[in-house]
Amino acid sequence: MARRNLSSCFFFFIILWVQLRISCSQLSSNYYSTSCPKALFTINAAVTKAVFKEHRMGASLLRLHFHDCFVNGCDASVLLDDTASFTGEKTAGPNNNSLRGFEVIDTIKSQLETLCPQVVSCADILAVAARDSVVAFGGPSWVVQLGRRDSTTASSSAANSDIPSPLMDLKDLTSAFSNKGFTSKEMVALSGAHTIGQARCMAFRARVYNDSTILSSFATSLKTNCPNTGGDDNLSPLDASPFSFDNAYFRNLVNNKGLLHSDQQLFSGDSTDSQVTTYSSNPATFHADFASAMIKMGSLSPLTGNDGQIRTKCRKIN
Repeated sequence: MARRNLSSCFFFFIILWVQLRISCSQLSSNYYSTSCPKALFTINAAVTKAVFKEHRMGASLLRLHFHDCFVNGCDASVLLDDTASFTGEKTAGPNNNSLRGFEVIDTIKSQLETLCPQVVSCADILAVAARDSVVAFGGPSWVVQLGRRDSTTASSSAANSDIPSPLMDLKDLTSAFSNKGFTSKEMVALSGAHTIGQARCMAFRARVYNDSTILSSFATSLKTNCPNTGGDDNLSPLDASPFSFDNAYFRNLVNNKGLLHSDQQLFSGDSTDSQVTTYSSNPATFHADFASAMIKMGSLSPLTGNDGQIRTKCRKIN
């Protein structure tokens, strides 16, 4: 009888341990409600201040989260500086001299470390800052799931291979998003992030001078700021209202005025045309679909529980 009771107790504790592991591995919207109740307010205040100071920063913070999640999941690996033991993601092709906003994340992390030392992860800061940046430009809000932990390494090779290129055709774009578990509809919705921000000349020069699917008058206007040679870092807005999270991006595509080759591929006589048309005439539908897709993106392979760490500084492991 004693042995049976002992076995029953052992079985009970195994079940309890498994349940605890499962609960610890799940993200939660109220993850910091007790451990750091001012976390979301602190992030929002810092993002609002940064965007007010420089409007372009909103798009930069959104892009940081995207480029983080597409490389081995939402683990803040994109924030790590190079070390003697590994080459990080900052200098990978899609990111080098292109990603911005690191100083804003540093400021937020410093403030949170003062409030709640080693509690709020850098990965969660990126996720919340992306949402707050969209809201700052009049876009939709969504409930950010929290509880991610930070990676202790980064992968330059994965950044080079996994992040979609502005030169991609629709087939390759669809494949890149499908590899992360997204449908073509979700791909189009997430691409709508390009309704804010700007792009460098080097990212759209080939389209301006070579593509046949660009409105000629639009191409002509872009050439004044993007010469055939030189001016690689000259900026042009991704749509007509780069500081408003609206559906102008999709209206541009319908009129063959997408800035990037990859943008216009979404409306090029193929399977995604109807989705673009829907968003071009219905901003509410775009906002709802974008918010849903962002929640899904924020759940890409997060580190939770005992995995990873909570960095004290986002640029380096503890």
